[in-house]
Amino acid sequence: MKSNVYSITGEKMKAIDLPSVFSYEYRPDLIKRAVLASITHRIQPWGVSPIAGRMTSAHPRRKNLGISRVPRMKSGPRRAAFAPHVVGGFVAHPPKPWKVISEKINNKERTVAIKSAISITGNKEMVMSRGHRFSDKVEFPIIVENKIQTVKKTKDTREIFKSLGVWDDIIRSKSRTIRAGRGKMRGRKYKNKIGPLIVIGKDAGIMKAARNHPGVDIVMVDKLSAEHLAPGTHAGRLTIWTEDAIKYLSKNEVFK
Repeated sequence: MKSNVYSITGEKMKAIDLPSVFSYEYRPDLIKRAVLASITHRIQPWGVSPIAGRMTSAHPRRKNLGISRVPRMKSGPRRAAFAPHVVGGFVAHPPKPWKVISEKINNKERTVAIKSAISITGNKEMVMSRGHRFSDKVEFPIIVENKIQTVKKTKDTREIFKSLGVWDDIIRSKSRTIRAGRGKMRGRKYKNKIGPLIVIGKDAGIMKAARNHPGVDIVMVDKLSAEHLAPGTHAGRLTIWTEDAIKYLSKNEVFK
């Protein structure tokens, strides 16, 4: 199977043979497991202090005093303490820091998930169903000459995105919505959209040039993960490949 290589001005340069990984079967089950494993491994364990709410001399009172028999302080206003249902008491069943949060996945399954996610980047219908916007003339997979790796200006990357027909997706990524629920109070008020992914063979300035566009991510092909290709466990991210990245996929035994 062949695919066209485009210049940074959007013109067809030549056709190259695609690696066999672009014909790999679609495995949404393994893609989801691989992404969740990646996400949960970044979660930091949390919990409460084991002595929180217990640093008091309060003790239960006997009956026949006309008051409830909850633990009360020995001095002061005889205020209730220690018990989980009173102000300042310990939490009954707090989160435990030793809880196992991270999910596991076998190395072979992770490799299959990455290969499956790579193959879906060449499927126009799957990319469109994920919500990405692009020109009708765009052919998948999108492969660009290596010259894009040497671009060092953000304004130059803007022109490249326009010439490749994917600028509409970056415009879409600029909009953000307010999250529903308590997450607004916990440092994640806004929900941001995911834009194009650029997979390169080497960095000669493109990472700093393109990273300021909303929703755009740049990654080295040897650092590629399932989360890059299928954020939120949904495969079909709009991906721009360089020639070097395609050659790496062809030569690496893992992707055959």
